[in-house]
Amino acid sequence: MPDLITAGHALAAESARYTAMGWMRGTSGNLSVTLGRDPLRLAVTASGLDKGELTAHDVVEIDGTGEALPGQRLRPSAEAGLHARIAAVAGAGAVVHLHMLAPVVAAERWPGGIELRDLEMLKGFGRRAHDDLVTVPVVPNSQDMTVLGDAFEAGFDPATPALVVARHGVYVWGDDLLVARHRAECLEWLLRFTTAIAEG
Repeated sequence: MPDLITAGHALAAESARYTAMGWMRGTSGNLSVTLGRDPLRLAVTASGLDKGELTAHDVVEIDGTGEALPGQRLRPSAEAGLHARIAAVAGAGAVVHLHMLAPVVAAERWPGGIELRDLEMLKGFGRRAHDDLVTVPVVPNSQDMTVLGDAFEAGFDPATPALVVARHGVYVWGDDLLVARHRAECLEWLLRFTTAIAEG
């Protein structure tokens, strides 16, 4: 697993990429990388900074509850607790929280979960292209990360590495940042397509 500075370089580069795609506007969104499992430790992007201008030092090391370890220079995102919960429950090596529009629009139409099937792009999301019903869970937004974490865990399916928070954004995870990125890109396409077809 990476050390904090190595994780910081990777998180800064990914944040710049997502900002350029319009998925981390302003200071929104946050990314994390798992640094250790016993005890659980994560590097998460710091709160309140322009995600397109992060450096390797603009990350915070957090514990399994999302709290910053002592002596940290910056504050972690308010959503760090959900990153930690996902890492613990899903075994994720990286979690990306993005504010792409397609999942939020899809969640408005399908608040009970977004069903996807028979699309080739599902393979990029880690699922079969055919004969496989994929339901991306949707949970109501909350400022309480324990509430969001409980809702995530209640609907968790190990085969579906994503969660949409209604009227907020999406969380996608994987073994590392590259896998999480590829899954996020594929999911965005899938949800744009599904919503466009539904709207006729």
